[in-house]
Amino acid sequence: MFARLPRPHPFDVRIALAGLLGGLALWALGLGLRPPDAPGVLWGGRWPLLLPLVLTAGCEVLRRTAPRVTLPVATVALVLDQFTQGSLVTIVMFTDVMYAAVLYGSPGAARRIPWVTGMLSVLGTIVPYAVWREPEALLIGLATGVVAFAPASTGLIVRNHRQAADAALLRAEQTALLAEMDRTQAVTAERARVARELHDMVANHLSAIAIHSSAALSLDDERTSRDALGVIRENSVAGLSEMRRLIGILRDDSGDREPAAAPTLEGLEALVDTARANGLDVTLEAGHGEGLPAPVGMAAYRIVQESLTNALKHAGPGRVRVALEQRSGSLAVTVTSPYGEHPDGPRAPGSGAGLVGMRERAALLDGTFEAGARDAADPAHGRIWVVRACLPVAEGESE
Repeated sequence: MFARLPRPHPFDVRIALAGLLGGLALWALGLGLRPPDAPGVLWGGRWPLLLPLVLTAGCEVLRRTAPRVTLPVATVALVLDQFTQGSLVTIVMFTDVMYAAVLYGSPGAARRIPWVTGMLSVLGTIVPYAVWREPEALLIGLATGVVAFAPASTGLIVRNHRQAADAALLRAEQTALLAEMDRTQAVTAERARVARELHDMVANHLSAIAIHSSAALSLDDERTSRDALGVIRENSVAGLSEMRRLIGILRDDSGDREPAAAPTLEGLEALVDTARANGLDVTLEAGHGEGLPAPVGMAAYRIVQESLTNALKHAGPGRVRVALEQRSGSLAVTVTSPYGEHPDGPRAPGSGAGLVGMRERAALLDGTFEAGARDAADPAHGRIWVVRACLPVAEGESE
């Protein structure tokens, strides 16, 4: 049985040794609470006083690790001490055992012990006075309250304060964890946004540069090379301008400079003209109204821009159709291009980030996005590649 006892806390061992040595010092000096011939003292010698003292000191050793065992044993030791001359140290150590039983015991014991000791204090006050009708009888209840109820109540108060502190610490840790999660999500979302912007702004120009530089290298014709170099220069300048705009937005945090204008649907004509200059046969059918929300307009512009870039890199010969239609509560964007393998493979390498970016832009607005090959309505046109996005436009959001 003793092998199963938990290992005592070092501080409890020091308390027990201090109490035992203090009690032995009083015992050696012959100092007790009552004289040997006082009424109620059954064991008037000096030696019986040591048994309650040693038992209570042993309970102090396990006050923290075994409170369910120590409190009953310490109570028995206190009762035995009443039949001896009595030791002040035994009573003091009992109050500490009572305090520890509430502080370190189970939640049920922490609730019951103060209630029981309070009732004993009340009974110890009322019953003796009712029997003896002497004012001194009230001291029995007072002593019971000081020895039992006061330390039990103190232990309950300290326990409640510790639980409140632990709960506050847990809430603080959870708040810090949530804040870190929010920060991580914000950083991830911002990185994804910057990646989308960088890809959408630069990929179109770089794809045109790659395609026309390949044409200039493969064709030994001065006029063709000059035209290709002209297109390369235009796309290089436009790409650098877009890059500077993005870098300026990222680096300027002073707030002194007006932010550069974001692309809107009013720039679709210029975007289509650039695609035509790059060699695409594009038609634009813009059936949207005025005053669309800026996020919707920018998302639609970027989706069209990336669709034209993909058509420039991958589409087969034929016409590319861009259609925007504002319906009830939404803006539909549809881009179709001929689907077929280019004889020499893709005219510029792709990574698939464009489709991911378009899907993310639609999802950020709670819209839908789909892209894939399908049969054209006219069988003569074969299969086509369709990009379709539906961007919600809530009522009252139009500018």
